[in-house]
Amino acid sequence: MAYETLVVERHGPVGWLEFDRPHAGNAMDAVMMAELPRAWRELDADDDVRCVVVSGRGRAFQTGLDMAALARDPASLRESSRRTRDAALELTGWHLGVRTPVVVAVNGVCAGGGLHFVVDADVVLAARHATFLDPHVSVGQVSAWEAIGLTHRMAATVAARLALIGAHERLDADRAYRLGLVGEVVDGPDLRDAAQRVAESIARGRPEAARRIKRALWRSEELGLTAARTAAREDRHPTSRATPEDGRQEATPAGRRPDQETDREAHQ
Repeated sequence: MAYETLVVERHGPVGWLEFDRPHAGNAMDAVMMAELPRAWRELDADDDVRCVVVSGRGRAFQTGLDMAALARDPASLRESSRRTRDAALELTGWHLGVRTPVVVAVNGVCAGGGLHFVVDADVVLAARHATFLDPHVSVGQVSAWEAIGLTHRMAATVAARLALIGAHERLDADRAYRLGLVGEVVDGPDLRDAAQRVAESIARGRPEAARRIKRALWRSEELGLTAARTAAREDRHPTSRATPEDGRQEATPAGRRPDQETDREAHQ
């Protein structure tokens, strides 16, 4: 399947999704935003893909929305604003309910909306020269979804500094590692091989077990400890599922239909 702004490849059991607008810092224009859901679904539906790696081509990883390009396309700009307002984003695997484990390899600057891909990943690696920033406030915009995601990956006070200081506050890869945003830092030329190695290690596990582990971990973020443990127990012992009277309901990520995961599981 052909893409204009993405490179989608398979290397053994690992699917690669790479941003391919290096001339624009891999920022998202209308075409990329339309192609991302298609690419995610293609890789997630491929039984031979047991882990997905997300990275960027060129010097940048991902720098958020390409406002210059969107300004030339008013209809796309309005649609992007609507999706942000309604929490109907369809950019990351988390937004789309992707069940395959996701590794992000940050190969350069990660700014603004690019942070979605980091905070929504299962495992994050970064090149030593990578940097992280959230410039929304510096251009008169509100950072909401990105900042909220950051508070689940590192101390809230650090997320607040990034969101409130904006373009003048940056994290380098080593500090991002110390803060827990990144799990491994490698030299730039080694990043691709390192990401492939980690993804292949994940791919060695039984696919359904990996999916269930991923779901349990994200539920712990979304539901809290007790409810997540209850849901995990019910997954392992379906006959003991909680009744509606228990008052428990699984949290649903922004942009995902509440019934989407159920629909997908019914076809497993």
